[in-house]
Amino acid sequence: MKLWIAFWNILVKDVRTYYLKPPNVSWGLIFPLAWTGMFFIRSGSGMDNLSTLLPGVVAVSILFGTTSMLSVTVTFEKKNRSFERLLLAPVPLALLMLAKTSGAILFGVANAFVPVVMASFIMDLSQVAWGVFVPAVLMIAVASTFLGLFIAVAASEVFEAQTFSNFFRFPMIFLCGLFFPLEKLPVFLRPLSYSLPLTYGADALHGAINAGNSLPFSMDLSVLGAFCVGLFALSLWNIERKWIL
Repeated sequence: MKLWIAFWNILVKDVRTYYLKPPNVSWGLIFPLAWTGMFFIRSGSGMDNLSTLLPGVVAVSILFGTTSMLSVTVTFEKKNRSFERLLLAPVPLALLMLAKTSGAILFGVANAFVPVVMASFIMDLSQVAWGVFVPAVLMIAVASTFLGLFIAVAASEVFEAQTFSNFFRFPMIFLCGLFFPLEKLPVFLRPLSYSLPLTYGADALHGAINAGNSLPFSMDLSVLGAFCVGLFALSLWNIERKWIL
């Protein structure tokens, strides 16, 4: 079996089974729209600070979209033992899990551009450094997806995976510099902030949209890449230890 055919068919099956279902499509659109509306259309606030809010809204849309979908797809298939049938195929485990997570990565990238499209109607996006923005969005989607995979592997039920995800997601909203600078955090919390992947993704987005990055883009993307590799390796180790052995 050609590996690319196996990869493509697993991805297409997941997209048809999970991601193109009406509830997921509507949720995938409504969620970033709700976040955008909550931050962009606030009573008593003007439009001058939209460029500072947009990076945070984009990052949150990716984070919640990817981790929520992985909580459903991976945990549901493990519970219904359909994942075990995939393990019988002559496909390396790493490639199998890349195929299982690719749909969530695409879903996260699509979520990211919903706020961008909305913002384009009310602000000028000509100053955005798209050469940095697009890679940052992709890397955040990959890192968030692998974080969701790591959480989903440790759970046995969908609601458990969603609950565990919240222990990571909600602190990230406040600790990763999405909507206010890290310099305003208490000193003892800053080391925790720099241990979270979304901190570097948010910094790259701030730099791409309003030149507000505090770290070099190369460092942001390199650290995000390291998180991607580490989270994926830990997830594979957990799968082999808990689901296979």
